[in-house]
Amino acid sequence: MSESTATREDADVVAAAQAGDEAAFTTLVERYRRELQLHCYRMLGSFEDSEDLAQETFLRAWHRRETYQSRSTFRAWLYRIATNACLDALETRKRRVLATEVGRPVGPDSPFDNTLHHEIPWLQPYPDRLLPDAVAEARETVELAFLAAIQHLPPKQRAALILRDVLGWSANETAALLDTTVASANSALQRGRDTLRERLPRRRDDWKPTTEPTAEELRVLQRYLDAHNNDDPSAIAQVLSDDCRLSMPPTISWFDGRGAIVELMLEAFDRSSPGYMGQLHVVPTSVNRQLAAANYLRKPGSDVFEALALDVLTIEGDKVVEVVTFDGWVWFPRCGIPVTLPTR
Repeated sequence: MSESTATREDADVVAAAQAGDEAAFTTLVERYRRELQLHCYRMLGSFEDSEDLAQETFLRAWHRRETYQSRSTFRAWLYRIATNACLDALETRKRRVLATEVGRPVGPDSPFDNTLHHEIPWLQPYPDRLLPDAVAEARETVELAFLAAIQHLPPKQRAALILRDVLGWSANETAALLDTTVASANSALQRGRDTLRERLPRRRDDWKPTTEPTAEELRVLQRYLDAHNNDDPSAIAQVLSDDCRLSMPPTISWFDGRGAIVELMLEAFDRSSPGYMGQLHVVPTSVNRQLAAANYLRKPGSDVFEALALDVLTIEGDKVVEVVTFDGWVWFPRCGIPVTLPTR
């Protein structure tokens, strides 16, 4: 199909949608659903909120369909609605956080607090299988470190940075979407970049347009899986960096350093320990363009492994440098993996 034919057919679908054809409107919005939901996720840091705001975007678009004018693309028009919906939502919502930002590491003066702090707005993961099909999302603009850092930006700066540096929009397009001047949009972008540079980990000073894990990262993941599946804390120690950090939202405590993490694992693997939970089985998955491990637990006396938690790994070289463990079975179906497994 030629470009002119495709454009004419798109115009026909848009015209039908504006006239009230629900099937035509659904055809249009479904084309952009995944990328708009990801846009809402970047703005809000919440997978659940991104689903709600994407739906809110389509409801607003349907009710305002007659206001669409062909001076911009239908896609750009939807992005404008989605961005404004997110800005409205952010007026009443706190920024999403990780435990390492709000808690204290476990230590002699700070014992492990296993209280579940559900009132804290925790940053949530985003399953890779739900990323847009047509666009290879660079890991550096999806991973948890980026999402945590961008949450520190005021909403307008956040929007300007996402539109310019992530989506590649021009200064004029960004200013038009944000209903401001080019100078104001550029100023918001620069302030956002400055804050982001301060907030990103030192390891992230140089962004690289990576999308797929390297062979070395896959080997590290396999070592991590094998160590857990073999109940081998010493093997876990070998795959962690000296300064590795482990956090487990919604618990506010986190573990700083290989020694603290391995001590936790020793208690979990020791069948005679009061902290022994049962037998683990761990399988690979991925979220936020990061390799992850889905943890299943077979409790004593049970004949099935039940979904427990999701470990999201940050890997540097041949070591895991950070683990963020998201508790709960809810992440498993979102990642397209079962919530129970038969015993091995």
